[in-house]
Amino acid sequence: MTVLSTVVFADISGSASLYETLGNERATEAITKMTQWLGDTVESQGGRVVKTLGDGVLGLFGDASGAVSAMAHLLREHLARLDRWPQPLQLNIRVGIASGEVVDVDGDCYGDAVNVAARLCELAGPGEIWATEISVLLAGTAADVPYRNLGQMDLRGKANPLVLYQVEWRENEAPELLTMQAALASNFAPMDSILGQIQFSWHGIDMTFASTDAPVHVGRANHAQLCINDPRVSRLHARIDWRNSGFLLTDLSSFGTWVQFEGSASPVRLRRDACILHGGGQIALGVSFSEPSAPVLTFRIAGSSVHLR
Repeated sequence: MTVLSTVVFADISGSASLYETLGNERATEAITKMTQWLGDTVESQGGRVVKTLGDGVLGLFGDASGAVSAMAHLLREHLARLDRWPQPLQLNIRVGIASGEVVDVDGDCYGDAVNVAARLCELAGPGEIWATEISVLLAGTAADVPYRNLGQMDLRGKANPLVLYQVEWRENEAPELLTMQAALASNFAPMDSILGQIQFSWHGIDMTFASTDAPVHVGRANHAQLCINDPRVSRLHARIDWRNSGFLLTDLSSFGTWVQFEGSASPVRLRRDACILHGGGQIALGVSFSEPSAPVLTFRIAGSSVHLR
């Protein structure tokens, strides 16, 4: 069965050196107990432990907000525990989080999100939580933690770079004391001083967003600013950003987005791609305009009147 889930990989950082310090028997006992604690914490926070991986845990959550909150809680609890442990046992934890469709087969799980979460766990430093942009957007503010944009990164096995974030789980710590990823290019350009406005219409409902409201998220998820209740629309289908005095539409979906500009003979198809919105037109989500019942938004830039499809 395929379901939309959020995958977490929690791994004990530096466990290999523990065998040299404590010897095989004592190190195995310490890592086994810590791995068990990781799994218990995942389950106590509403997740499901799929399997343990020697010195780590693979878990699944039904929603991204729960996953992010659980992993922030896990690292805070671990930090509090460290003071009570002898120095050789003071190991760190690193976490990777990714959301997407996951296939459950006989209790195990497979899918792109599983692979990405594993890669992020490998890339994260000790005491860090790295998450995909999809997970962060799905989690929203409900997770009650700040995020730091790490920019675009190439991941092994992915054709295109992904925008990644670091979950800042530490409490009562000044931002300047946290690791800065200044060397990484950000995917989000500074907002322009020139203001813009975009209007949408969907089934008789008109909504207007200013450039200062960006990013605007379109999808089936309840927290999306443009919530489109249609099964062909992905939970997080598209994002609209303000870039260089224009609105940029980025497709994030499983099946694509089509844009038909006024006066154009053929639509522009987006598949994990982006285009600048100008003038006015229509946006089909999940299926093309050739499908009579396609979910279609009408849009217009800079305050012109919006017409229903």
